[in-house]
Amino acid sequence: MQLSLYDTTLRDGAQTEGISFSTEDKLRIAQRLDAYGVHYIEGGFPGSNPKDREFFRRAAEIQWRQARICAFGATRYKDRDVADDPTVAALLACETPAVTIVAKFSRFQVETVLETSTDENLAMIRDTVAHLKAAGREVIVDAEHFYDGFSQDPVYTHACVEAATEAGADWIICCDTNGGALPAEVSEATRAARAWTTVPIGVHMHNDADLAAANTLAGVAAGALQIQGTVNGFGERCGNANLTTLIPTLQLKLGHQCVSPEQLRQTTELSRYVGELANTPPSAFMPYVGLSAFAHKAGYHGSGMRKHAQAYQHIDPATVGNERRILISELAGRSNIAERARGLGLSTDDAGVSEALAKVKDLEERGYQFEGAEASFELLLRRLRADYHSPFEFVDFLVLAETRGGREMLSEAMVKIRVGEEMFHTAAEGNGPVSALDHAARKALERFFPALQEVHLVDYKVRILDSASATDASVRVLIQSTDGSREWGTVGSSTNIIEASWLALKDSYEYALLENGTSSAGRCPRGSRLEWPQ
Repeated sequence: MQLSLYDTTLRDGAQTEGISFSTEDKLRIAQRLDAYGVHYIEGGFPGSNPKDREFFRRAAEIQWRQARICAFGATRYKDRDVADDPTVAALLACETPAVTIVAKFSRFQVETVLETSTDENLAMIRDTVAHLKAAGREVIVDAEHFYDGFSQDPVYTHACVEAATEAGADWIICCDTNGGALPAEVSEATRAARAWTTVPIGVHMHNDADLAAANTLAGVAAGALQIQGTVNGFGERCGNANLTTLIPTLQLKLGHQCVSPEQLRQTTELSRYVGELANTPPSAFMPYVGLSAFAHKAGYHGSGMRKHAQAYQHIDPATVGNERRILISELAGRSNIAERARGLGLSTDDAGVSEALAKVKDLEERGYQFEGAEASFELLLRRLRADYHSPFEFVDFLVLAETRGGREMLSEAMVKIRVGEEMFHTAAEGNGPVSALDHAARKALERFFPALQEVHLVDYKVRILDSASATDASVRVLIQSTDGSREWGTVGSSTNIIEASWLALKDSYEYALLENGTSSAGRCPRGSRLEWPQ
């Protein structure tokens, strides 16, 4: 069955605490949604702010591939002529092909929130829908509080459906506005709505009980033909139904047609793109699109995955643009190590796998963690090979931090580095000890390896490993680096935060040169490779 996709990331999703889209952000997201195959894109509430009005003005200048842009508003105000209502006028001024109006379908909401009569509410629905239809718009009615209204007074909710139907609505969307409905309730009420009208039904779910996806599926099973939601589940309070979860589930599990297979493969990219513009990176544990959605840590999982790709995966991650990841930890077995080595193009015999596994377990006992530090793990594997040599050797370092006479803290680092047969002793200042170390090391390395000029740190995390030890605690430092085209993670661990940072920094430099093609067996004399701390 072909389902209609309605995205409200730019309106409902923008109501997420901490998210604010610029007009440019909204246009870029809308174009990605259009390319992905979304049928309706709700651009915002033109009656509420100038930014949304600017979005609709600029959206009118774009040639959309498939999507119909929707302006969102409400029914006319109580006891007012619809032709004189500024909110309705703002909807029409957007000149979008479709408009969505929110209307109360709950007697309780009408009497306590709108503070008007039930008859006046029915008139508000009829008048607004008829007025918008007369202007040539496709009209989508969001039946606000539909499921609560159905449970409290189904007769009145039925009357609201009839009012929208008689006025010519093109869609009636059953909304779980408070997000507290249960799947069985959604199923019953949606079936009732289907029986009450010939207008196609849709569903709009909020996630306050963590049931938005389940409730949407229940609504579709009951006959809903349109699903509304947001990318990454963004939305007010606990969010909306997550389209990046629902679309793969509906298409891959239930056989509904939502988007083309090629578009479905853009799901992970779409999730991360919208998260980046929202400055709210998606959860790593999000189904289908999360970084950890197809990550395998337990050793027997890795063994099973070697035998069959679907042994511990419910779908092929490539169908949604994601990928399988084999994690390395103290829980890893030989299969995980072997799988990762093959993925890196490293041939490893049984003895090599055993040695690598023993090294991982030993290092993790001392605070290392290779999840999120894949670059350090690759270096571990390579350093165990007799033919691998680092392009440089860090000999030692000294870091000073001082303040005198009430001045700001000063940090200075001195580093001794060997490249080939040459020894370099450099010094530099920084806004902290790690910054000073970085500057001092680069002074020596960049004269030999200019590629390091493109490498910079994008994230730095410190984790205390044994808080009971207070200031004597061991720490783990994770560093994320980039050269502008790719990112990688490295790790260091020590009872000294500066040493832990230094170890992670060293790995970051070495991995950058490894990927750049600099590190090779003939580059530096044998014996200059880095050693793990003893």
